[in-house]
Amino acid sequence: MDRAATAAKIAEVIAPFNKKGVAITDATTFAGDLEWDSLTVMDFVAAIEDEFDIIISMNQQAEIETYGQLIDAVTKLQG
Repeated sequence: MDRAATAAKIAEVIAPFNKKGVAITDATTFAGDLEWDSLTVMDFVAAIEDEFDIIISMNQQAEIETYGQLIDAVTKLQG
C-alpha cells in the first residue's frame, strides 16, 4: 500500500478519535493539536495495529509525534 492509500486509511481510523474536529495535516500532533491523553493514544495505536495487521513497538510509538510520522511508520511497517 502506498503512502497516499495508507494516509486515507489512517484518516478513517482517526476520525472517531478526533473529538474536537481538528483539521488533520502531516504536521498535526497527537498530544498538542488533538490533545490526546495516554489512554486515547493507546486505544488509537491498537486500532491502527488491528487495521493494518502490524505491531508498533513502544520505542516506535515514542518517536511518532505527528500524523505524517505515523503515516511514514505504518507505510514502512507494511513493507
